[in-house]
Amino acid sequence: MMTKYILTTAILSLFCLANAQNIEFKSANFKDDKEGLKKANEAIKKGDEFFELANEAIFLVKSPGLNYELALKEFNVAQNFNPENALNNFKIGVCYMNSPYSNKGISYLYKAQKLDSECDPFMDYYYGRALQLDGKFGDAIKAYSAFEENYRKADNFSKFVSKRKRECKAARGAVQNPIRAWVDNVSELNSPYNDYAPSISTDGGEVIFTSDRPNGHDANAAGSYDKDIYSSTNVNSKWNSPKQLKGGVNTTSDDVSNNISYDGTKLLLHRMEGDNTDIFESTLVGANWTAPSKLPFQISSTRANEAYAAYSDDGWSIYFNRDNATRSNGFEVMFSSMQSKIQKNYMAAQMISSINSKFNEGPIYVAIDGETMYIASEGGDSYGGYDIFISEKSQGTWSKPVNMGYPINTPYDDFFFSGTANGKYAYIASNRAEGAGGYDIYKVTFWGPEKAPVTATEDYLLASIVNPMKDNSIESTVDVNKKSFTVFKGKTIDAMTKKPVQANIEITDNTTGKLIETFVTNSATGKFIITLASGKNYGIAVKAEGYLFHSENFDLPKGSADNLVNKVIELKNIAVGSKIALRNIFFDTGKSKLRTESNAELDRLVKLMKDVPSLKIEISGHTDNTGSASLNNSLSQDRAQAVVDYLKSKSIAASRMTAKGYGSNKPIASNSTSDGRQQNRRTEFEIKAN
Repeated sequence: MMTKYILTTAILSLFCLANAQNIEFKSANFKDDKEGLKKANEAIKKGDEFFELANEAIFLVKSPGLNYELALKEFNVAQNFNPENALNNFKIGVCYMNSPYSNKGISYLYKAQKLDSECDPFMDYYYGRALQLDGKFGDAIKAYSAFEENYRKADNFSKFVSKRKRECKAARGAVQNPIRAWVDNVSELNSPYNDYAPSISTDGGEVIFTSDRPNGHDANAAGSYDKDIYSSTNVNSKWNSPKQLKGGVNTTSDDVSNNISYDGTKLLLHRMEGDNTDIFESTLVGANWTAPSKLPFQISSTRANEAYAAYSDDGWSIYFNRDNATRSNGFEVMFSSMQSKIQKNYMAAQMISSINSKFNEGPIYVAIDGETMYIASEGGDSYGGYDIFISEKSQGTWSKPVNMGYPINTPYDDFFFSGTANGKYAYIASNRAEGAGGYDIYKVTFWGPEKAPVTATEDYLLASIVNPMKDNSIESTVDVNKKSFTVFKGKTIDAMTKKPVQANIEITDNTTGKLIETFVTNSATGKFIITLASGKNYGIAVKAEGYLFHSENFDLPKGSADNLVNKVIELKNIAVGSKIALRNIFFDTGKSKLRTESNAELDRLVKLMKDVPSLKIEISGHTDNTGSASLNNSLSQDRAQAVVDYLKSKSIAASRMTAKGYGSNKPIASNSTSDGRQQNRRTEFEIKAN
């Protein structure tokens, strides 16, 4: 019986391949496996419940939640039993089409159309969508037109069909006339899962993003993981392996990064709390991000869902998306402004009607110039899915968004634009076909204005990973950043120890005398980053408790090549009682003569003494407990005196210094290990008066 069944199945499979026959889930087709058929039909019935809920949400321009994922899980059970059913292939294709993995749906819809082109009233519509993603725009338009003609009951679905046809026409023209930019997959950041929501620091050195890769938490009912927020730093043009953001940001819920502030100290994100999705803010304190606080009700309301928030350039406003139960346009762009930065009291949110379409608006990014906004939208002149648009602010009004063009935008979802201050680079997320998983992170490199060709094979200054050379036929240009900005970054450190120091910094426009910005450097790293208008002279004043006041002025040239100033500010410790080990002072074993390798460290001490003439110090010598106490005391005294003598030779008054040898009497580590003994053999200076 089993042999007969296998033979019958094999013959049936060959027949189906040759004739593309649709095999129904009926007992007549599976007489020898009634139990398998029963399980398959039960899975289809269960999947249909989720499928209908998801389709209803899509029709209302709402989120389908997990319903397509849950439906797909059931339909795959049936697919494993019988892969030759048109309707089940159709449903699987629809589930994928409405997910980050839309590319996977193409083959299923092609197969469904071949098996039975009339298996579902929406077959032509989703077949058209598969063709659209596959770049077959003319055939896609025909399929959409067939859907309009043959399924009159879908008249109330007409806005979706008309939109798709417009997308195909727009995409066909865009592909033929690409803009001057490269779009490269950032493989170091991506995984086989969904990696998206990149937010790049203004200097391009750090990126924060969201991923649903396995994270140690339990998977949900659909088998996927909750979203966590990750970060990576760029070292020698390579991104480090992403790590979950330190601190209290990530939870077992979906935590989705939105926008990092221009100075890198604040982060907007959204997550679900109760029945609503709301916007939260976290602050960087040292090396850790604080547990996020929900923004006030003017932004995170109790009556709607809010997501995809962005800071304004001046810090007074927050732009965000809100869905509205009384409208059928999905998420719409709004903003709320503070009345006071001290009290942080926000005004009622206002809608930006000039930006919003009849479909979902997505992630927002406001450029540092304050006059350019990048919005992802499913509406407008999209090529399919979400596309990234530009709106410019003029006399307080945002213009109608304009599509950024191909290859930034494709028939897939392209969103989450985040740019560097110099306007040369941006990072986006996309689920285009060549990605590693669902959504991947991509780097956009803008070429700038077109130059007159020298030869037919002119090399361009910038090189792309996938396109190292391009021809000269590209016509369009993209002007991403009209104003000239310079990223001023650096860190504040102790002049002697080179360790980070938390400091207060004031930036002043020396021409006008106006205070531009005040901020505090990071307590763990001493780092800071700020973006300033180029072409000005600035004054910088640095203050830290226990350290000498530091000030200087500097020019930021307009239109400089790299638009980046990186400065290390060394602060002089003047606090009485401060004790610093001089780890780079060297003696031969058992001797007190300074070796020449000690000069750099000693000269830093000389500079400190000259910069702070009132400073009085004690130089102390220390040993481990090896040998006799008398010899150790004598050796440590001689070594301390050798340092004092060196300082005297550099014109430091003897009255400002004393030498003291403590031998092994003041250990800072255990003498029972070689490492501990090494730490105990040291020379220190202590500030006695100032």
